[in-house]
Amino acid sequence: MSKFTFVLCALFALTAQAFVPVSQVRTSASMATADLSFSTTTALQAEETYWEGEYPPSSVLGPIMSKMPSALLAMLSIVCLSACAVSVFESGLLAREPGATASGEWVKWYYVLGSFGGPLAWGTHVAAWIQRKNGM
Repeated sequence: MSKFTFVLCALFALTAQAFVPVSQVRTSASMATADLSFSTTTALQAEETYWEGEYPPSSVLGPIMSKMPSALLAMLSIVCLSACAVSVFESGLLAREPGATASGEWVKWYYVLGSFGGPLAWGTHVAAWIQRKNGM
């Protein structure tokens, strides 16, 4: 259990570190430098994600999912939806037991984790549709 607690604390610390403002160190320069201005929006966007037509290109799915075939994404969607359905059903059965609602025994971590399958199923089925429309 202590390893699990250590991992949770490490993840919490890493997450909290992401929101710490970056310190700005000023150094004195002996020479004057010229400010080079350029459009940051074009520098940050490597590729335009705007499209015309019924469906977007596969590149909007990111580097991993844009290479996955539509059938695999559809199967992932079915697995995620099944995990969500089982989690909700089993959690409902546990909530019906006498005294479970008062004590909180019906809340299980694996059912909470499985309930995230609903949004994941929605996202993967949209990705499967995009890939199918793009011929993958």
